[in-house]
Amino acid sequence: MLTRCLVLIACFAAGAGMVARAERPEPTPTRTSFDQFPMQLDDWRGVYLPPLEPEIVAVLGVDDYLSRAYYSPDRQAVGLYMGYYGSQRQGDTMHSPLNCIPGAGWQPVSHTLLPISVTADPSGPGSEVVVNRYVIEKGLDRQLVLYWYQSHGRVVASEYWGKYYLIRDAIRLNRTDGALVRVIAPIGRDGEATAERLAVRFVKSLFPTLGDYLPV
Repeated sequence: MLTRCLVLIACFAAGAGMVARAERPEPTPTRTSFDQFPMQLDDWRGVYLPPLEPEIVAVLGVDDYLSRAYYSPDRQAVGLYMGYYGSQRQGDTMHSPLNCIPGAGWQPVSHTLLPISVTADPSGPGSEVVVNRYVIEKGLDRQLVLYWYQSHGRVVASEYWGKYYLIRDAIRLNRTDGALVRVIAPIGRDGEATAERLAVRFVKSLFPTLGDYLPV
C-alpha cells in the first residue's frame, strides 16, 4: 500500500511539473463574475458577508470569490463560499477546506461522502453529484460542511482525483481553471440530520445556477 501511495504521489508531482512548464497560452474561459451571482435562489435570500482580508485572498490565490449567507423563509441560514481559479499553472491551486478549518479553531470529527440529486429528474444523466460531508466542532459549536471541486462540468469530492483531472485537462484541453464550492450549516439542537437536510436543500437550489459562473 505504501509503495502504491508513493508511486501515486510521484506521478502527481511529475504531472504537476508538466502542467507548470506548459508554454502554450491558456485560453480564458467565458464566465460571469461572482459579483453578478443571484441574491435569490428559489426561496433562499442572500446577504453579503464581510470581504476576506487581502492577505487571506493572497494566500488562497483565487481570481474571483463569493462569500455570502443565504436564508430560507423560516430564517434558517447556510454559508456559501466559492473560490474560482482561472489558471492553476503557477502554483495558485485550490486549497482544501481542511487546511483552513484547524487554523480557525475548528476540528473535523467525522467525514463521509454524500450523494445529492441535483436535477428534477433523478433518472436523467448527470443527475447526481457526490460531495464531501464533514462535521466540525469548536467548543460547544458544531457545523456541517459540504464541499466539492468543480471544473469543466465535472464535480469531484476527492482531492486526489481532482489533481488527476487537473493534469489530464491541462494536457488535453490546455485548461487548468476550476473552483471550490463550500456550503456550511450550523448544527443546532435538532442535530446533524436537520442540518444536512437544510444544506442539501440549498445545494439543490444552488447547483442549476453554477453553469454561468463555473465554465464548462
